[in-house]
Amino acid sequence: MFRQTKTVLQKLRHLRLSGQQHAWRLKSSSASERALLHQPGQKIHGFTVKQVVAVPDLFITAVKLTHDKTGAQYLHAARDDSNNLFSVQLRTTPMDNTGVPHILEHTVLCGSERFPCRDPFFKMLNRSLSTFMNAFTASDYTMYPFSTQNGKDFQNLLSVYLDAVFFPCLREQDFWQEGWRLENENPTDSNSPLMFKGVVFNEMKGAFSDNERLYAQHLQNKLYPDHTYSVVSGGEPLAIPDLSWEQLKQFHATHYHPSNARFFTYGDLPLEQHLKQIEEEALSRFNHIDPNTQVPSQPHWSSPREDHVTCGPDALAPDPARQNTLCVSYLLGDITDTFEGLTLSLLSSLMISGPNAPFYKALIEPKIGTDFSSVVGYDGSTKEASFSIGLQGMAEEDLERVKQIISQTINDIITNGFEEERIEALLHKIEIQMKHQSTNFGLALASYIASSWNHDGDPVELLQISDNVSKFRQALKENPRFLQDKVQLYFKENPHSLTLSMSPDEAYLEKQARAEEEKLHKKIQDLSEGDKKEIYEKGLELLEAQNQTQDASCLPALKVSDIAPTIALTAVQMGRAAGVPVQFCEQPTNGLVYFRAMCSLNTLPADLMLYVPLFCSVITQMGCGALDYRQQAQQMDLRTGGMSVSTMIIPDSTQLDAYEQGVVLFSSCLDRNLPHMFQLWTDIFNSPRFDDQERLRVLVMMAAQELANGISNSGHIYAMTRAGRHLTPAGELDETFGGMEQVKFMKRIAEMSDLSQVLRALPRIRRHLLNPDNMRCAVNAAPQKMSRTAEHLDLFMMDIAGKRKGPKPISPNIIERPLDALTQPGSGPSRKLISEPHFQPCQMKTFFPLPFSVNFVSECIRTVPFIHQDYASLCILARMMTAKFLHGEIREKGGAYGGGARMGGGGLFSFYSYRDPNSTQTLSAFRKGVDWAKSGQFTQQDIDEAKLSVFSAVDSPVAPSGKGMGLFFSGVTDEMKQSHRERLFAVTHSHLVDVAERYLGMGQRTCGVAILGPENETIKKDPSWVVK
Repeated sequence: MFRQTKTVLQKLRHLRLSGQQHAWRLKSSSASERALLHQPGQKIHGFTVKQVVAVPDLFITAVKLTHDKTGAQYLHAARDDSNNLFSVQLRTTPMDNTGVPHILEHTVLCGSERFPCRDPFFKMLNRSLSTFMNAFTASDYTMYPFSTQNGKDFQNLLSVYLDAVFFPCLREQDFWQEGWRLENENPTDSNSPLMFKGVVFNEMKGAFSDNERLYAQHLQNKLYPDHTYSVVSGGEPLAIPDLSWEQLKQFHATHYHPSNARFFTYGDLPLEQHLKQIEEEALSRFNHIDPNTQVPSQPHWSSPREDHVTCGPDALAPDPARQNTLCVSYLLGDITDTFEGLTLSLLSSLMISGPNAPFYKALIEPKIGTDFSSVVGYDGSTKEASFSIGLQGMAEEDLERVKQIISQTINDIITNGFEEERIEALLHKIEIQMKHQSTNFGLALASYIASSWNHDGDPVELLQISDNVSKFRQALKENPRFLQDKVQLYFKENPHSLTLSMSPDEAYLEKQARAEEEKLHKKIQDLSEGDKKEIYEKGLELLEAQNQTQDASCLPALKVSDIAPTIALTAVQMGRAAGVPVQFCEQPTNGLVYFRAMCSLNTLPADLMLYVPLFCSVITQMGCGALDYRQQAQQMDLRTGGMSVSTMIIPDSTQLDAYEQGVVLFSSCLDRNLPHMFQLWTDIFNSPRFDDQERLRVLVMMAAQELANGISNSGHIYAMTRAGRHLTPAGELDETFGGMEQVKFMKRIAEMSDLSQVLRALPRIRRHLLNPDNMRCAVNAAPQKMSRTAEHLDLFMMDIAGKRKGPKPISPNIIERPLDALTQPGSGPSRKLISEPHFQPCQMKTFFPLPFSVNFVSECIRTVPFIHQDYASLCILARMMTAKFLHGEIREKGGAYGGGARMGGGGLFSFYSYRDPNSTQTLSAFRKGVDWAKSGQFTQQDIDEAKLSVFSAVDSPVAPSGKGMGLFFSGVTDEMKQSHRERLFAVTHSHLVDVAERYLGMGQRTCGVAILGPENETIKKDPSWVVK
């Protein structure tokens, strides 16, 4: 997977703490206390301890070690979290655009010395209970992380990862499959034309269809033109075919060595065991080398530079005449200076984040563009950081004006500085982020320290966030102009800045296709007849290898008997606040209170439904009560961990044609800020501001731009949503709220010159939605904070009680389900679902032509709801078909970046492919998958592996803030979850063949199909397709 850069504050946002929820692991002392017993100088299994530091804010003890023989660096973060993580990262510094580190990342995972079977990485996904497994190629490092809650599984995965990274097979055949190859379009027909194929080749073609990605890549390459950052580490599609297998092996030999590696482990498993295994299975076989992979500093320019690039036009842009991007990027200091890095990332937030920031006021509010440029703010992912500021969605004539505004705004900041309250709000945000507990904290830490550590920065220093924040406060105290001086130094007086503009070129895709044709032609021109024959034969050999049943017996595996037979129960209490039902769930939330409310949409007239997502995104950003939108944003930052409203469609767990529809309010705050948080919600309910058309226009443009930009990354989701549209009533609403229909609707709204009709719709929606009669709430907090939270919730409900007695439900068919499963229906509070007993599913095939070079393909089939006895079999079948059949057909043979099948909670069985060079051929692969399942050509081992894979998702860790939510939203009780678990365990070979025949067979199924992709003549000529 190719990873784009992230800023430190964004990384901090993902730095979430996962709670000590797993009390079942008996310990005499905590993991962090045990780790404190290590002493600097202590020798453990070939390593020497260098430093032991307690980081109380993060509940961590950090142990830093070095490997004696190779010099490999090691950091262990001991914490009472059973979701243990391992990662090894290597500094990879390519000097050309062939994508060698990226193709190598794919190829090392295709088989190794101890595990020579093809593709052990994908096979381990189904032989383990991992909570995360992946690999990333960044600009200057490659990282291999995994996490799991099972100790045996950790050892299994560690063996596979160590062997893959240090002792891979790197077979030529794997290089062809994963990297690139010349092959006949139809590998079994030697007369069919030759073409380029390969997983990374297609992945990068897909990545470069995304204009935001393209712009970010150009910006980095041009700001750092003198070393590794001047090339595309993921691979420039037209340069990938210049890479040879020999060069790939050479890059591995020079970069994949322990002397060039950094190991990181996290969690509650003992450090000694990890060190012993890493030493025995890998490091003992190496000696020290000088890898010579250091990245030199970029020589600084003496004067600013300008440049221009082009991209493909965006069919979904809100205004086709405004598709220019312009951004100014500044080279900053070395990221290994931790304090300076924190200061600059905080400064960046003050300059750009939220409606009170100077650049937001100067660039976004005048509506010169639709949103900030895709690269914006501080980026600490390269050896020297950068800061970028600019706009996308602008007219060409505004480019000069934007340059002037940027330089003027910098001058204004130097003169005026920042309000103290904004600085406080930002530091409050960091406090909340450090207290919030998430489930993937180990992974977030690994990503957070990766860049600085990669350039020999101190990872422990990065973890000591509080110390750096104190130092920041002290610096401000000693010099009130501390931040202004930084702006002066880095932005006003810094000659190393690049102004990069990008404009659409109507012929861009055509030129790309032509360049690929020419490259192909040149490669073919040099071939003799003998060469062509050899290519054909190699193609057949690869196909044969892909078709062979793999013997994976060399790989370690957990057994189904290793899965816990029962689930851990979550205790909740039901109560009321001023008559409104509330679910209370006591959890170790570390001083934070989490509030949710589900507000029903049942009374909303149909003509307003399309507006609901827009209502959700603007309701917390337009101002409320006495606060204008700027003051509101400030108060939310100062007093809460964020407040959001989002749409929610919950399919019924017992019948396919019933669902609940609503919007969810979500917010969190430190216990001391409870009254402030509920006051903000009260003002949003009682007196939201819908009078500022200019503010609304800014929000609409940003929302429309974000939707248009998101399609190239999430095309498979849009395809699945559209394919399921006509199969269930909930599917119809999914498309309205989150499908291509919503994207097109927002584009129309963004094109309107007068938004008064939208402004009139918003208060109408509010009357139906923000009404205590149609609400239920949930609170997750620590036991000792619960009664205080309940009091404030009571007051909130009384404050908004005037909004009661709203309109009656629109739909005549309302069915009620008790909120408390233990009460008799009708005796207590209930969830009100819409039922459409006369719903007629219909089959439809839809094609959306879009300016991409790859396709997103989906087919959805209507099956059964969650509690049906066949639901579990369909879940196992989807996983098994993906691993044992579809992965081989769609990715290995077809060259798509991904593909498979999944069973959805709404009763839809969905097939999909992602960044796929094929379109209708992939639909045939889906059908072949069904035939394969019906034929029963799979083993008990295949079924067991699918069960492990399904259970690793079913049992993935849940943060304290999210406990009890299945019950609150869907009414799925622990007893229902346990029954589902038992049905999963009980699935047999005959069940799988049976459900494949009954639900997925040609005559039996009701299905929908959707494809998003480039112009397609075959589909256009076929009358069975609807072309949008």
